Amino acid sequence: MATQALRSNSQASRLAFEAVPVRALSSANRRPLTVAELCDAYMAAYAGADRSRGPVLQRWCAYLDGLLAADIDPDHIADALDHWASVPVRRYMGRDEAGHNLYRDMGLPAPASINRNKAVLSAVFTWAQQKRLMPKGWSNPCRAVPARAADNARTRYLTPSERKRLLATAKVSTWNRLYLLVLMGLTTGARRGELLGLCYRDLDLDAATAHLHRTKNGDERVLPLPPAVVAEIRRLGKAPHPDALLFHRVGHWDRPFHIDKAWNAALTAARIADFRFHDLRHSCASYLAQNGGSLLEIADVLGHRTLDVTKRYAHLCTDSKTRLINRVMGDLQ
Repeated sequence: MATQALRSNSQASRLAFEAVPVRALSSANRRPLTVAELCDAYMAAYAGADRSRGPVLQRWCAYLDGLLAADIDPDHIADALDHWASVPVRRYMGRDEAGHNLYRDMGLPAPASINRNKAVLSAVFTWAQQKRLMPKGWSNPCRAVPARAADNARTRYLTPSERKRLLATAKVSTWNRLYLLVLMGLTTGARRGELLGLCYRDLDLDAATAHLHRTKNGDERVLPLPPAVVAEIRRLGKAPHPDALLFHRVGHWDRPFHIDKAWNAALTAARIADFRFHDLRHSCASYLAQNGGSLLEIADVLGHRTLDVTKRYAHLCTDSKTRLINRVMGDLQ
């Protein structure tokens, strides 16, 4: 692989410095950029919080190795995505006693995952076009490749009895902050990475809020904290350091705790199957929908930029729709 894709930050920054001035040159003197060079420049300028973006672009650089960005056409994109969709996902699970890497076969990637991978490359091309790094008249080839049909029917959320059992087992976990983490996931709808990245300085317990500086879509967001969450944070005591993570490792206040072992143990003890941490986010949205929350309100809580993703909860929003119909149409005869 000739890309050595997404090199060190210093190398990427130098490449970005070389690439951006290209737009100031006449079209006859423009230096054509390879896909790898374009991805390097993009990542040097990227200020978002999506940690998967770099690895995804590394794989795109492998598929499009050595090709000029301006020469990429929809067939290149479609062929790469077809292959990507045919390769089973393997998750790193640590090492065995002999030091060998252990992996778990997670099956083929979901259509939604393939669509996200295409969207990442499309974002690079859009950025390049905005920076005038592409030839005049060029169009983004990703836009000519249809999205794969994604089944978003799964909206797993905790039943009342499951919720009660999970919170009870989390309270007695060997990790004393699991209960707080689960409670915040349920009541704020925040993502796992957003919660694990929270610092004590992001909290305002008097105002009962938590400030997310960097979210998945790059927007800042403020989480309202219910009284039970505020009480649990106070119970855990003061921060070991002003910049300490709320969910830090023991003895390492600046590193997030590895929650998988404690989380899986709590699920097993609570007799809950087919449930991921991200489903706490679904649970929060579902509870809001079932108790009168509108799609717009749910999108605001979850930090969705559009209602397209939030529409999966539409069938649960019967109360808000009923109130709207009765308020507007109730007097018609």
